[in-house]
Amino acid sequence: MFNNPKLLAALALTGAIAVWGIADTQGLAEFANNLVTIQFTSRAWFIMLTVSFMLFVCLGLALSKYGRVKLGEDTDEPEFSTVSWLTMLFAAGMGVGLLYWGTAEPLTHYSLIAEYEDPRKAASTALFVTNFHWGLHAWAIYGLTGLVIAYFGFRRGCPSLVGSPIVHALGQNKITSAVAWVCDLLAIAAIAIGVGGSIAMGVFQVKEGVDALFGLSGTGLGLTLAIFVVLCLAYALPLVVDLSKGMAVLSNTAMGVAGGLLVFVLLAGPTHFLMGGVLQSIADYASNVLQQGFRTYTFMDENIGGWFQAWTLTYMVWWLAWAPFVGVFIARISRGRTIREFIVGVIFVPTGFSILWFGVFGGIGFYGVLNTDAPVMELVRDNVSAVAFVLLQHLPFSTLTIFAVVAAAFLFIVTSVVSAAFVLGMFSTGGDLNPSARVKLSWGVVLGALGLVMILSGSIDAVKSIIALGALPFVFIVMLLVVCFLKVLKHEEIPAQ
Repeated sequence: MFNNPKLLAALALTGAIAVWGIADTQGLAEFANNLVTIQFTSRAWFIMLTVSFMLFVCLGLALSKYGRVKLGEDTDEPEFSTVSWLTMLFAAGMGVGLLYWGTAEPLTHYSLIAEYEDPRKAASTALFVTNFHWGLHAWAIYGLTGLVIAYFGFRRGCPSLVGSPIVHALGQNKITSAVAWVCDLLAIAAIAIGVGGSIAMGVFQVKEGVDALFGLSGTGLGLTLAIFVVLCLAYALPLVVDLSKGMAVLSNTAMGVAGGLLVFVLLAGPTHFLMGGVLQSIADYASNVLQQGFRTYTFMDENIGGWFQAWTLTYMVWWLAWAPFVGVFIARISRGRTIREFIVGVIFVPTGFSILWFGVFGGIGFYGVLNTDAPVMELVRDNVSAVAFVLLQHLPFSTLTIFAVVAAAFLFIVTSVVSAAFVLGMFSTGGDLNPSARVKLSWGVVLGALGLVMILSGSIDAVKSIIALGALPFVFIVMLLVVCFLKVLKHEEIPAQ
């Protein structure tokens, strides 16, 4: 472990960020916000062009003859069942975020859009924008990154590292080796910072859920830190067991709870309103998603421009921050699947679930805003983390459903940390598909420290800025990976149908 320069450099870099954040939380948050604002102002067009390009590449590959190519030997079969595969990739990719933002994000967008449009039209637009943030473009970032890693790892025999495609496609020399090493290091930083932010969001939501369950108020930082400590203890055990025993069980359980919660809210709430909203959101998304990928709001006022930077651009680089982590993890569990099967499973299935999720949880929020006198919008402005729990209190069995949200959020955080520590262990040990428990635990400690930094910031906006800061370099790295992938893929022998 201590003879590995990359591991030591990665631990030192991420550890230094954690120490800085703990010693001067506001200083780190302000630095991240200022630098990210500069980058977003000058490179918004490039970020949107990059993510749209990645989606079109995925669609093209799925429809092309290369869709028949297997990620592995032609005789390889998938290691995990399709259900377990889908739940693991979804839980690793977005689980806790969907719980946190399911109701809060559509309502937050609505609060701005309603200043420009009729309220009911604004609700539809807000739901579409939310689906755009969590839909095809997001999963194309994950999917294409994972596809590149899986192809070079299982088809070409390269280590499962971000830098491996660069060396394989462009030839090994001092320059390509150095570039690959730096890419691996920056990917590690992006993963660690991104997962740290998700830990903070999850802890914030669990804290609000505990407050709602027990009627607490004014618990402040004390309860938040207590939940954080319990979380750290909870993810330690899965880090020392086999991936199939730890991650698969946790993912299936978390997705089972989330799915049950979705069905309950749909049936116990205003079902006709929610299903109507879901159906309309599918039509709106299908009609507008591709053109939305090229919108930069250049000619809009500062209010809209600031919203675009704070939400759409932040989300796109957020997914890029998670891309090396989720991508490599998806690659690790996808051996034996064809490129077409991989793209359909990784991009379209989670997008469909996300549209349904936001249609139900965002829809019930809009029902409260448009058809009742509940002070929903005031809550969105004052305490985003509590929005879902307040709405659940207006449905039957609220204690049970609030507990379900808390349990699912907790499990999703654990799965994120476990899978991230696993991938970070792979990256920092030269692509070892089964890194040692000591290495994974070391990364578990670093991720916990970064999560603590985000928690101490006390602000979701600060968390988003810090994540974006870690992800910005990967915008350029991922384009290089795609070029290397397409360069090698064109020489692939296509198996017969």
